[in-house]
Amino acid sequence: MANTDVIQLRGLRLGCICGVLPQEQKQRQPYEFDVDVVANLTATTSDELTDTLDYSELLDRIEAVTVNETFQLFERLAQRIAEVVLADARVVEVTVEVRKLRPPVTQFLNSSGVRIVRRRDSRQADDA
Repeated sequence: MANTDVIQLRGLRLGCICGVLPQEQKQRQPYEFDVDVVANLTATTSDELTDTLDYSELLDRIEAVTVNETFQLFERLAQRIAEVVLADARVVEVTVEVRKLRPPVTQFLNSSGVRIVRRRDSRQADDA
């Protein structure tokens, strides 16, 4: 079995249109993302950039989702981020955490959020 490596992206803050309330659909709200990307990489032995995932490119793809798409539920937002990360054939699994930093509730709450884990379908891996 090949080695698996995890690239951790922590505390990415982006504005996004996401929410069911009318005001949440009119104005971008602050969200924070943590993304763990599991892949079989050879950079641990080669020390070459081409043998790892360019996390700057991954961040650009994640940001494009928040800029170009709107959502009602952050569960769907998390799924879309997982989909764009899994678009790289080297990615085996991704964990996406999404936190809404200003949840519209009357209680004092730092954030509300969701964590999803998505794995590449073995048929997808065969096609890649």
